[in-house]
Parts: sequence; C-alpha cells; structure tokens
Amino acid sequence: MREKVENTPTTEELEKLLVNNEALANVELYLNRFNPIRVMKMERMEIRHSAILAWLLDPNESHGLDDKFLKAFLGEALRGQSTLGFPTAIDVARADLGDTVVRPEWQNIDILIHSDRNGWAFVVENKYDGRQRKGQLAGYYESVPAGLGENVGELTVRGIFLTLQDERPEDDRYSTINYQVVCQTLSELMKREAHLLTAEVRTFLQHYIEIIEEEVGMSEENRAMQSLARQLYRENKKVFDFVMKHGATSDFSVAAGNVFGDDLDAADPIVVGSQSYKLTTLSSDICGCIPVAWQDALHNLPFLAKGCEGWWAGLPLIIWIRLDKAAKGVGGKLRIVAEVGPMSDYKSRLMLVELISKLTDAEPKLRIQFTKTATQEGTRYSRFLKENVVSIKDAGDAEEITQAIHKLLLRFEPEFEYVEALLGKMTEIGASPQ
Repeated sequence: MREKVENTPTTEELEKLLVNNEALANVELYLNRFNPIRVMKMERMEIRHSAILAWLLDPNESHGLDDKFLKAFLGEALRGQSTLGFPTAIDVARADLGDTVVRPEWQNIDILIHSDRNGWAFVVENKYDGRQRKGQLAGYYESVPAGLGENVGELTVRGIFLTLQDERPEDDRYSTINYQVVCQTLSELMKREAHLLTAEVRTFLQHYIEIIEEEVGMSEENRAMQSLARQLYRENKKVFDFVMKHGATSDFSVAAGNVFGDDLDAADPIVVGSQSYKLTTLSSDICGCIPVAWQDALHNLPFLAKGCEGWWAGLPLIIWIRLDKAAKGVGGKLRIVAEVGPMSDYKSRLMLVELISKLTDAEPKLRIQFTKTATQEGTRYSRFLKENVVSIKDAGDAEEITQAIHKLLLRFEPEFEYVEALLGKMTEIGASPQ
C-alpha cells in the first residue's frame, strides 16, 4: 500500500504539469495543428501522392510554377545517371518543357510525363508504401511507345523510380529519387519562386511538405517538439509514468517497451542478441534507439555531431523503428532505419557516409546501401539499410510487434557490429577530414 502512495503524483506535481505550462501548451498546439491532407486521411495513400505530384509536374496546371518543378524533379532524378543515356540532367535543364503533358494513372502507370517537342517520355513509378512486383517496371517501360500511338514521333523513354524508403528498382533502366529529395527540392523552389505562388497554393504546398517531412524524418518542428516532450518528461517524470502505467497507450509503444523498456532515463542498457541498446525516443508509432557502443564512440568524436543538436539523440547516427499501419485492413509494416543525420560540416558528413559505404567492400553481404544523393553537399538525412521491412499481420497485436522488433534487431546485428568497429577505429585515430 505504501508503494502505491509513493508512486501517485501529488496535487502540486499535477499542477506543475497542467496549470499554465507553456511547454505543454506548445506540444498540444503542435499536435492539434490543422492539415487538410491529414484530416482526410490521405497522408499514406499512394494514389493521392501521385495526384499531387502530377499536378505539380504539369507546367499548365494552376500552381503557377510553369515547368520549374518539372525540371527540378527530372533534374534530381537524372543527376549522376548519365550512364543510362540520353536525356541527362543537363539536357533537361536546357530543354523547353512547356508542351509537356502529364498523365496520372495512365495505363496503370502512376505518372507518365510526355514532351512531344523533345521526344521524351518519363515513366514515374511511385512507391510511397507498396512494393514492386516482378516484371512490373519492365512492363510499364515497354508499353509506352505503343500506348502513345502512331502519331507520336521519335521517342526516348526513361524510367524514374520514386520511393519513400530508398527501395532499389529491379529494372536498371530506372533512375532513382526519394521523397526526401522531392521535399527538399520543393521547399527550395517555394522560397526561390515565392512571388509566383498565390496564398492558397503556398498554404497547400506547406501542408504537403509537412506531411512528407514527418514521413521521412526531416521535420525540424517535429524534432523540436520531440526534444520539448523529452524535457517535459524529465521535469514531470512521476506524473507521466503514472499516466503511462494507468492510461491508454498504443500497441506499438507497448511492444517497444517490451523490448527496450519505457524509461528514457534508465541507466542500464537493454541487451538484444549481441548488442546493448539505449532507448532515445518512444511514441505511439515510432521509437529511436542507439547501440551503446555507437553512443560511446560518437561521444569521443564530437566534431561529427555539429548540426545534430536537435536531431533525435543529438548524435549524427541513429536507429529508429516505425510501425506503418495499412490504409485498409488490420495489418501493417514494421521498418528499421539507420540514418546519418544533418551534420553541418559537409567534409565530416561525406567522410562518415563514405566510410560506412565502404564496409561492403570487406563484407559484400552487408545490407548497407546509400542512395546516390547521400554524398551530395546539402543532403541532410541519409538512410543506409536495405531489406529492412517486415510485414505485420495484426497492427493491434503487441506480442507480434514485439517479436518483429526482435527479428529486425537480430537481422541487422552484422551491420551494427561493422559500424561499431568502424566508429571504434575512428575513435582510436581521432579521425577528422580537416
């Protein structure tokens, strides 16, 4: 009976949290912000993302950007892909694309971009949530000439594979681009061409960017709120622990708590397989963690963390796990992500990305692969795990999710150990690009 009394918050502790608490009010305001895309539950609907992108890509649509987003999108998709042949990113930059016709959901192709003047057709396969089927990309690519008809002149077809999670196309005729790049490109274009946008278009695009930023982990506001939430938790730990114990929670957070514990300030690490982990973030559908060996090594390499102060654990490397519930049905997907964060020093970031990439030279079986944009200056977030998703039959089954988290952590033990050894070597020599 005594223990129950000691663990129950006092009136003063409740008042400290609930009465005129500016930090809590800011978090509540953030959670209640209006976004029509989210209100209509369209944020995870691939077909809706295709429709929005097709609207932005069409130079004759009402957004006011003419062919500027079209050129920016194609340029980023084709950047560094000149070995695939004509047209290149430079060809697109020089071209007049004013005649381009953009067709969403054309003959099962997510987006078809056709410029008759230039003799180009781009097949855009949008994999926001789904997985590619065997032979799907080749079928789309090869159907375009016949589908456009005999009146079309000489035609060069190029494939573009757009993904949320850096999946690689099974057809090597497709260039790759991810939503992180789309988001960054659109944000920069909005700033540069603000005078072309009406208030209504600007507001809509801001809502759309907000959705993508949160999906790919780029939202500065989201990370600031996470940091604020951690501060609130530290200052009101007793109250929150009481609420977590007796209030409602999600099946994912229960599962993550089963694996890592639910105390962000716990001194003892959690051991899974051969690795010890420290929990850094826990919410209803996502948790962040880091191998203790990574954390210790990175604390001895402080120059790498510059620019990452407000990102996850304030370190340049993080692991996070997220449950994405299916739009229909009870299932979902659990994914584990290892990511290099927004380091402010480009040389340091480039060094870290290249060293992690080269781990596959020693062990080709490692499931490590960055996208082509990871080494480009200005890139802020770079993921490097592949084959990192498992299916969940019942997203409301905490036990199934617990087992899946264990499965993913054990699957990537070799990758985590190689990164651990790399960081250890960097610590020994005090590695620095300077």
